[in-house]
Amino acid sequence: MRLASLLMRLVALFLVLLGVTACAPAGQDSAGDALASPVTVAHRFGTTAIDHVPKRVVSLDRQWTDVLLSLGVQPVGYGVDRMMPAGRVPWERLDPGAVGLDVSGGVPVERILALKPDLIVSSYAITDPATYRLLSRAAPTIAAPPRADSVPAWQDLVRTAGRFLDRPADAERVVSEVEGRIAETARRLPGLRGKTFAMGQYVVGDAMYLVADENDGAAQLFHSLGMHIHPPVVETGAATHQARIRVSPERVDLLRADLVAFVVNGGDRSALAGIPGFAQLPGTVEVLAYPTIAGLNTPSPLSLPYALDQFLPSLRAAAT
Repeated sequence: MRLASLLMRLVALFLVLLGVTACAPAGQDSAGDALASPVTVAHRFGTTAIDHVPKRVVSLDRQWTDVLLSLGVQPVGYGVDRMMPAGRVPWERLDPGAVGLDVSGGVPVERILALKPDLIVSSYAITDPATYRLLSRAAPTIAAPPRADSVPAWQDLVRTAGRFLDRPADAERVVSEVEGRIAETARRLPGLRGKTFAMGQYVVGDAMYLVADENDGAAQLFHSLGMHIHPPVVETGAATHQARIRVSPERVDLLRADLVAFVVNGGDRSALAGIPGFAQLPGTVEVLAYPTIAGLNTPSPLSLPYALDQFLPSLRAAAT
């Protein structure tokens, strides 16, 4: 997983869905109830208007899949994350009849259209205009966000889905429950307030990739805990006009934060020897398993509670 390109490609057990509402099966009329007023969503290629409650949604990335599931809606097709253990996202409960779509080599347009979707959603998979045009001719399509290298806020996605699913109250409940869980963690760990963090990955033989924008969706959890990005990282991002920065492993100074959430891509922990001074970093350094870092990097109402549970020991250490 490359954090920089993953964009363009955790509610936990206490919120596991008890009776998920499925979308209409293949062959059934997909026209849902008309919305009181169309919902307009801005994205990289303009805007998309949705005037009926969708019944056959195809989600091409985990963020949107999680949002749908959190609101009790099963997608008819979903993007598969091949980096997950056994190809399964630990916090998702998908209908066995839903079709997994591999988007790692490009968007499988024909397979998507064969599902007869009445809405297609994506946070980072749909990045080229030609693919967008092909999909949008068949169904309303929400493409990647206007800023290519930044992750959207999960709350915004939930509220947007609440509008086009005509479930705004359910959307607010989901947001409130997850934000409440995060706020409780912040209350129990007051020592995190004012601390700095760095989150990223080391791609063996290539470079380090770090979240550098305080407005990036991946930074919001840390903000809610009272933390902020290590200032030199923010400064580097501002200088290069990038929300996610690619830097040499020699820039270990960018990891001298109070808390470092890190992952090795293309190797194991021994590969960290390729980052001079990594073992001597002064803060709490946690090399995370892929599901945890993925849940933090592209946060959702389902991924965040999972990631918080996995990441809690490190947060406690950083708070002391």
